[in-house]
Amino acid sequence: MTGTALILGPSGKIGSNASRAFEAAGWHVRHYKRGTDMTEAARGADVIVNGLNPPNYHDWDRIIPAITAQVIAAAEASGATIIHPATVYNLGDRPGTWDETTPHRPVARKGRIREEMEDAFRASSAQVILLRAGHFIDPERDDDIMGIGHLRALRRGRVTALGGTDVHQAYAYLPDWSRAAEALAARRETLPRYNDIPFPGHSFSVRELTARLEGLSGRPLKIFHFPWWLFRVTGPLWELAREMTEMRYLYETDHRLGATRLSALLPEFRATELDAVLRRCLPEGWQRAGGAPMTVAANG
Repeated sequence: MTGTALILGPSGKIGSNASRAFEAAGWHVRHYKRGTDMTEAARGADVIVNGLNPPNYHDWDRIIPAITAQVIAAAEASGATIIHPATVYNLGDRPGTWDETTPHRPVARKGRIREEMEDAFRASSAQVILLRAGHFIDPERDDDIMGIGHLRALRRGRVTALGGTDVHQAYAYLPDWSRAAEALAARRETLPRYNDIPFPGHSFSVRELTARLEGLSGRPLKIFHFPWWLFRVTGPLWELAREMTEMRYLYETDHRLGATRLSALLPEFRATELDAVLRRCLPEGWQRAGGAPMTVAANG
């Protein structure tokens, strides 16, 4: 089943990848123009993909609730299903495999803001599909955690660790996330009104990431620890530094996202192999010619 999908934030990471996935699957895709009447834009839509998110955590406590209210109003008026990229910020700092049964224990302000957003979705009359993801990996951009974090100094032979080198983190390759979102949208009539679905994606530590990148590139790499002290010093004057410092706990919390529910709903879904994902993240000319990459268990 397909139909019409309204993409919010079509130029952003979620919106651009979702647009490609839905179009490839045969949906009629419409792009929302920021600042226009969202309820009017959603008229006749079957699905609303919420890709709106203030960049660099800017003014979340004001902007996120406003966006949420708009999306709910548009969905309730049109009867469209909301598809939303939920985060792991709600799930606290207890290590383990996190899934739809994990109690929500936000330990940071941004986690509480996201929890309030999900509470509003749950209280609405719209059908909601939360496809919960870890750190985004977008091969078309360099403003995700791979670009501004782990690979920021790769050309100088360094992989950057934002936490412990052996701490596992959950990652979502956005072309895969978007394919899963489309497949769930196509099955929306078989789903309940409110759905919390973890997207397992990939899980790896910085040490495992470094080993894979060395295998793929044939270059020796060193692990460099992110200078959090600089963010603490500049935080009072620099919003991004302040907001990222608040989330430092996450990079020290070993976690992955459970695969059971998504596998039950989409048994045919297959994620892109991690080596293929990382090849797209390497700088031009860094692909090793010939030879098999090093194998490291990293799938969540």
